[in-house]
Amino acid sequence: MRVIDGMHRLRAAKLRGQQRIPVRFFDGTEAEAFILAVKSNIAHGLPLTLADRKRAAERIISLHPQWSDRMIAAVAGLAAGTVVEIRRKTGAGSAQEVARIGKDGRVRPINGAEGRRLAYELIVEDPSLSLRQIARTAGISPETARDVRNRLRRGEDPLLKGRRKALLGHGRPANWQPATVKSIATGKTIAQPPAVVVERLKADPALRFNESGRDLLRLLNIHTIRAEDWNKIVDSVPSHCRGIVAQLARDCAEVWAELALRIETNSQQATS
Repeated sequence: MRVIDGMHRLRAAKLRGQQRIPVRFFDGTEAEAFILAVKSNIAHGLPLTLADRKRAAERIISLHPQWSDRMIAAVAGLAAGTVVEIRRKTGAGSAQEVARIGKDGRVRPINGAEGRRLAYELIVEDPSLSLRQIARTAGISPETARDVRNRLRRGEDPLLKGRRKALLGHGRPANWQPATVKSIATGKTIAQPPAVVVERLKADPALRFNESGRDLLRLLNIHTIRAEDWNKIVDSVPSHCRGIVAQLARDCAEVWAELALRIETNSQQATS
């Protein structure tokens, strides 16, 4: 029963001798209540000082490091550049961080050059992929995917001038292990996202034209949804059943691990 927004209005009502006041109840976590309080106090009433907004941004960064600078700036009533500086001073964020959630809820790579590089590899390996498929897999916009494809057709560097250096200095997370395929043109092994690999499997007649193969493809396809869709699923789990859902997820992971082991064992036996 704490007041998140409206302390001055409540005080004024008490001074007038009111016994009741209209309210809107909010049910959420401590962090969610803080976000709402900050957003409310920059929208109306006595505005927060610049120092207050900077302190609020610093706390939001610690609560939601995966939020983009523009998203945090919109909540705290600051310029995105100010949030960038606060993040730099506080040392928030990880060197393994590759993407953040924007104001529109979409997950985008921090380093745009990385998305362009991945789009380039996707186009080279399968020119028939649509712009939307490329954009969704690489975490870029369809227009950016179109630009990469047009640059390839013209024989130009798919990376924008000045971004190649940023790409070279940007590492992958230590635990990131993508699927790989061999390039027909060069014979080199190129990293491929699971979504692309599944799309290729869907075209395999050995899987498409039997019931068990189609079941496998459907199961694999479920796990190739976008990162932002996983985020929505996580956020939609009610608090009273999070433990049950988490345990079921672990059980499913064990089933997949067992399946992988059995498939590998069958493969070794077939080649021995």
